[in-house]
Amino acid sequence: MATSDDMTPDEKRHDQLTSAPDATEADAAPRIDVSVHDGVKRIDVRDDADVRPGGPEGVDSQERTSK
Repeated sequence: MATSDDMTPDEKRHDQLTSAPDATEADAAPRIDVSVHDGVKRIDVRDDADVRPGGPEGVDSQERTSK
């Protein structure tokens, strides 16, 4: 069995996200894309990510903060 020192960061991420009870391969699917252009790092949420930041669509920020 490989130790954490033998694993790449991607392998560690996959191992951590699939080790919980009832976890599936989909839980370890990438959710962001990272790119670097002219020394500037950009992090984008993938269009196919199941989990996205923010609240449900159609709910404005005032309504979310007033509850």
